Amino acid sequence: MTTADAWSVKPATALLVLADGSVIEGEGLGATGDAVGEVCFNTAITGYQEILTDPSYAGQIITFTFPHIGNVGTNDEDVETVDMAAQTGVRGCVICASITDPSNYRSASHLDAWLKARGLVGISGVDTRALTKLIREKGMPHAVIAHSPDGKFDIDALKQKAAGWAGLEGLDLAKDVTAKGAHGWTETPWVWDAGYGQSEAAEFNVVALDFGVKRNILRLLSNAGCKVTVMPASSSADEVLAQKPDGVFLSNGPGDPAATGAYAAHTIRGVVDAGVPTFGICLGHQMLALALGAKTIKMHQGHHGANHPVHDFTTGKVEITSMNHGFAVDTETLPANVEETHKSLFDGTNCGLKVKDKPAFSVQYHPEASPGPRDSHYLFQRFTDMMREHKTNA
Repeated sequence: MTTADAWSVKPATALLVLADGSVIEGEGLGATGDAVGEVCFNTAITGYQEILTDPSYAGQIITFTFPHIGNVGTNDEDVETVDMAAQTGVRGCVICASITDPSNYRSASHLDAWLKARGLVGISGVDTRALTKLIREKGMPHAVIAHSPDGKFDIDALKQKAAGWAGLEGLDLAKDVTAKGAHGWTETPWVWDAGYGQSEAAEFNVVALDFGVKRNILRLLSNAGCKVTVMPASSSADEVLAQKPDGVFLSNGPGDPAATGAYAAHTIRGVVDAGVPTFGICLGHQMLALALGAKTIKMHQGHHGANHPVHDFTTGKVEITSMNHGFAVDTETLPANVEETHKSLFDGTNCGLKVKDKPAFSVQYHPEASPGPRDSHYLFQRFTDMMREHKTNA
């Protein structure tokens, strides 16, 4: 190698091209090609694999604010999609520092190889603090993330693609990540040095409507004594009620809740009207609100992270929660028979509700803590207590 070669500047092998024409250069990782999506930022310092396999991120390019992503590798145990082979709809990831070789006893593969296998485009070497500041000031931009090992890009075409993307508003993405058919679930939470368990007995029969459900949610339901049947997002109220459930769970998921609500809200309304105990999280929370007559709104920068403080009015406590959503329930549109139960202490947006005259409640955040703190695990107990009371009084 000559001195000139040593000092030569290598061409960028990845680009993040924003809809306003801005071009951010970096080093490519993962799959080659390009993908268009909405750029958000996530402030969690752990759980990057769970985040990248969360179907709620469909249509989004995730910017990790924590600089060291990928250094503990990847494994099959931390995947959150129920179907291991399914694509989550995540469009790509943006990280700051280059990935080092994995250093963790649970690692089975390098993040770069894992991203390639899942068809996800990545870019490293980005000033993620500056990108996060841009998102905070201007909102979540539309962008194209592109990876070409030879550093050759048609930048004008990428700019046009980013500028021409319509965005997440009006998109029903739950249909792309929901279960293809009904199936049971028996796996229980992970235990150190033992792995995942299997439920042996169940007190409750629960139907989980799948708008993009995560594995750890189903594990916690199973661990709480529930026999879980997962059903597609398009299931009708008659199909759900035919299972004779003690309770119905409304899962997390991606996209515009108003678009998914065009068909799902009718189902949920039928379940609530039938008096079946109902518990929703994330998109399921928004779906419940729509079914009750409220409206949802698009957020400026959304909530994505594992450190969000939420005030629970029912207990007076503040819990630190895991969040991932770009839409919120408009509190001003809640009907008289619906009570706000939780509120974000970051921006005051709605984070929970309950129906006064029916056994139904929901929260905006992710109590399953995968990744994130476990402050909110009590909600699964609240759901089983509600089902037990309803069975007793039936």
